[in-house]
Amino acid sequence: MTHLDLSPAPGAAPRAAMLRSQTAMELKLLLRNGEQVLLTIVIPLILLIAGTRSNRIVDLGSGRPIDIITPGVLALAVLSTSFTSLAIATGFERRYGVLKRLGASPLPRSGLVIGKIAAVVLVEIAQLALLSVVALLLGWQPASGLLPWLWLALLAVFGTAAFGSLALLIAGTLRAEATLALANLVYVVLLVAGALLVPLDRYPDAAQSLLRVLPSAALGEGLRDTFAAGAPHWSAVAVLAGWTTVAGVLTARSFTWE
Repeated sequence: MTHLDLSPAPGAAPRAAMLRSQTAMELKLLLRNGEQVLLTIVIPLILLIAGTRSNRIVDLGSGRPIDIITPGVLALAVLSTSFTSLAIATGFERRYGVLKRLGASPLPRSGLVIGKIAAVVLVEIAQLALLSVVALLLGWQPASGLLPWLWLALLAVFGTAAFGSLALLIAGTLRAEATLALANLVYVVLLVAGALLVPLDRYPDAAQSLLRVLPSAALGEGLRDTFAAGAPHWSAVAVLAGWTTVAGVLTARSFTWE
């Protein structure tokens, strides 16, 4: 008679399975907050639709308003998800001890960070696809060919890395309430004066040199130039890579899990 071995065999699940579960959980947490959904999806959509008449509100320069504002709205989508939403969610998880408990799970802490990043990327893919389709229906005419879309993907990756590093920097060092206030303040300031929606050359000459090194201006201008001319924009990549490096090093040194 064969005897079955029913003794317990505790152990961690395979790394890939843990990462999938963590990513799914992070995605649910990111989307179940109505305020964050408003920030990441509804506001960019409203600005995109309003962009067809934006020259009546603000001077966007020569060219069709929809062609100028669409790349900026795509950049805003990356900012809202990879910076504002990520910072606020991580800040409150840290405050309530969620990060501390997750840090004690079999999944290494690097896996927790990867899960957060993967959730952000999935949301951004949906955002960029939705906004691009709506813009095309509204008459957006990007440069022809595949190259502009490949550069959208590349700049979105570098933008997510830069803004995500900044988000984890403030979420891992400040109190949750301070993170909430600062993340929303930065969002509003960059939206209004960060060369996201309005082209850089519409700002005073004295401000352009400062704005040029901001990640918001690099992403916005990079996408505008790419979709207008279909040409690479390496300076935007360099600025975003620089912010990622500096913020990433500071985050690694200062981030606390509780």
